[in-house]
Amino acid sequence: MHIKELKLFHHLKLNKVKLLENKVAIITGGSRGIGEAIVLKFAEQGCHIAFTYISDSSAERSKLLVEKCISMGVKANAYKSNAGSFADCENFVSEVVKDFGTVDICVNNAGISKDNLLLRMTEEQWDDVMDINLKSVFNMTKQVMRPMMKAKAGSIINMSSVIGEMGNAGQSSYAASKAGVIGFTKSVAKEIGSRNIRCNAIAPGFVETDMTSYLQNGEGADKYKAGIPLGRFASAEDIANTALFLASDMGNYITGQTISVCGGLNI
Repeated sequence: MHIKELKLFHHLKLNKVKLLENKVAIITGGSRGIGEAIVLKFAEQGCHIAFTYISDSSAERSKLLVEKCISMGVKANAYKSNAGSFADCENFVSEVVKDFGTVDICVNNAGISKDNLLLRMTEEQWDDVMDINLKSVFNMTKQVMRPMMKAKAGSIINMSSVIGEMGNAGQSSYAASKAGVIGFTKSVAKEIGSRNIRCNAIAPGFVETDMTSYLQNGEGADKYKAGIPLGRFASAEDIANTALFLASDMGNYITGQTISVCGGLNI
């Protein structure tokens, strides 16, 4: 190794170059679970963070998360906003651009499940899942496209699920919404690729979060893990690492793709 190369190596090592230095990211549903893990992972990598929460009960948790991010040396703020509401998303992105100057990365992570057999599912249950899981992705993507087009760069990451690829009894609404995310992602990638904006989806398998807490213990957990070649549920950080890859320049030639992070569940 030449002297110049050694100096560069030591410079990078000492300064710990971060993958998202001075980027601005929006993460919906960022106060807990996968969203929280993405918020912290991006902040660690030098990214300024704007994330949403929807319930008053998450306000204090969101405040503490903002403080954690700020302690890492980045700018951060939490916004109470319903990703399923077009008007809320319009106002939210407008506030973020005003507060942070631009939007470089958008992670459409907000999601719910209201599982039920189709015969018992109500119209309200179906609509709630579609609004938060699918319509929200349209709402947010439409809003962040303008600042990204202005910058001639951007990365949009949509949270799908292996259930959207496989289907599952009792989860027709969830599966339909997450399958819709994949189709939406592929279409948007074709529309905005010429503007140097990438759009990809992540399809997690079973992840250790509050949403899957009822699956993580007892005989039921063993049954689910038996169907996963890697033999365990994912951690939220496993999903956050994939989001980091897609958000950073490491993934700058990847668009229109769905990356399954499922331990081999769907092979």
